[in-house]
Order: sequence, then C-alpha cells, then structure tokens
Amino acid sequence: MELTEELKKETEKWFKKIKKVKLIAKNEKGEEYKKNIVAYTEDSKHFFEKGDFIRAFEAVIWAWAFLEISLDLNLLEIENYESRKIT
Repeated sequence: MELTEELKKETEKWFKKIKKVKLIAKNEKGEEYKKNIVAYTEDSKHFFEKGDFIRAFEAVIWAWAFLEISLDLNLLEIENYESRKIT
C-alpha cells in the first residue's frame, strides 16, 4: 500500500475511535486535557481535509496520547464506558 493511502487509512481509523469517546473532566486540569484532545482532533480533521495526511495523522495521535495520559492520571473518565478498550 502506498504511504499516502496508509496514512489516510490510519488517520481515519484513529479519528473514528476518538470521535466515539465522550469525556468527563474530573477537575480543572482534566478540563485542560479535554480541550487539548478536542483541539488536536479538530486539527487532524483540518489537515485531512487539506490533504496533509502526515500532519492529520500526527494530530490525531497527539489527541489519543492526551486521552491515554489523562485517563492514566485520573483527570478524565469516559462516559458510559466500562472498559478502556475503545473499538
């Protein structure tokens, strides 16, 4: 598979996953993390629409990293989700 197609596919996969997540901030720091997750997700969408698939992928992965870190630090929780596995 060509690199561009692979980036598009992976970006779409992670973007769909992160859009399913409904986050609840547990405190002020959690709210900051939530805002960063939303901002990186929107950046990913913007870059994807412009055909900049490298930056789109990078942004969605940053969003996912902020999500994982905030869950590990107990700053956010996922609404109505018993398992952290998001499919």
